[in-house]
Amino acid sequence: MGSLGAMLKHPEDVYPLLKLRLAAKNAEKQIPPQPHWAFCFTMLHKVSRSFALVIQQLGPDLRNAVCIFYLVLRALDTVEDDTSIPSDVKVPILEGFHRHIYDPNWHFSCGTKDYKVLMDRFHDLSIAFLELGRGYQEAIADITKRMGAGMAKFILKEVETVEEYDEYCHYVAGLVGLGLSKLFHASELEDLAPDSLSNSMGLFLQKTNIIRDYLEDINEIPKSRMFWPREIWSKYADKLEDLKYEENSVKAVQCLNDMVTNALLHVEDCLTYMSALRDPAIFRFCAIPQIMAIGTLALCYNNVEVFRGVVKMRRGLTAKVIDRTNSMSDVYGAFFDFSCMLKSKIERSDPNATKTLSCIETIQRVCRESGLLNRRRSYVVESRPIYYSVIIWLIILLAIIIAFVSRR
Repeated sequence: MGSLGAMLKHPEDVYPLLKLRLAAKNAEKQIPPQPHWAFCFTMLHKVSRSFALVIQQLGPDLRNAVCIFYLVLRALDTVEDDTSIPSDVKVPILEGFHRHIYDPNWHFSCGTKDYKVLMDRFHDLSIAFLELGRGYQEAIADITKRMGAGMAKFILKEVETVEEYDEYCHYVAGLVGLGLSKLFHASELEDLAPDSLSNSMGLFLQKTNIIRDYLEDINEIPKSRMFWPREIWSKYADKLEDLKYEENSVKAVQCLNDMVTNALLHVEDCLTYMSALRDPAIFRFCAIPQIMAIGTLALCYNNVEVFRGVVKMRRGLTAKVIDRTNSMSDVYGAFFDFSCMLKSKIERSDPNATKTLSCIETIQRVCRESGLLNRRRSYVVESRPIYYSVIIWLIILLAIIIAFVSRR
């Protein structure tokens, strides 16, 4: 549920963590009975538990379409990520993947753990796909075709320039944003969003993941995966892998801050996209990952631990985001709070300090001009005395004792 140490330090996390656990249990009970659909939703919970929760809050038709869309792209991503597959085998599979989803007899064994299971039982995914409405099928197939072609292009080349970095992120994530916008429109619950805004929604999430996953990607066996653009990292090191060595920590952090600043350029578009959404379930589905992304960037910024291990939001804070994200006031509040956290970490000596500060001031201006900041609870930036934690834990203990006595 969350580490004991984190809960002792943040007792206010306990309630949202319990709610998250109950929501996960309820979501598992809603898995459809048909074998192929049961497999798809079970796999969704295994490869992304938090994402599964927000997907299952959507209406039935859209929920099924988004589930299949997500799993198809995870399967495609599994092929791309498997560095043991030779390029001459991998490229044709990526380029033809949009046809394979129509074929229940096709499968290709690759990946590890749950992703291998997904690939080995791809026929179940294909059967479920073929039961979707035509509009959903066409949107999923179109995005899969374009994404597969883009992935194939970058299998054979490294990301050199920032322009190529944006292009790669467009293929692997911006197209996801475009595809989801098409699915929302096909459901008749939302207007079709401009491609530029949909693209930014995907790029912001993807760039956050690329920044956070530096060490995992660079240590990939049998071959490193390098997504940071040479145009950025070459200002700080001769080789991208040099950034992980302790003697290069100062330059590594400067490079990291440059990467974070680049990702922040998409935030204004993301806020514009979310502010136009009308359906509450679709809004939560879109907003929760975006808040998680800005929170992750705030933690990663100026943090050498990105080059030593995994930097991510504590589970209790994730539970709070899922529990409390219901309106644009919550979104503006979270983005404002996390941008304040990031701003407090900017050092004047950093080569990109002025540019980073400009990005943060733009985000905060948009949040202020919304007029909604005073309508939300701040749950990100908290400074409370130690006795607050003691009081919270005493209340929790008292509640447990009362419940125990009542049962007897």
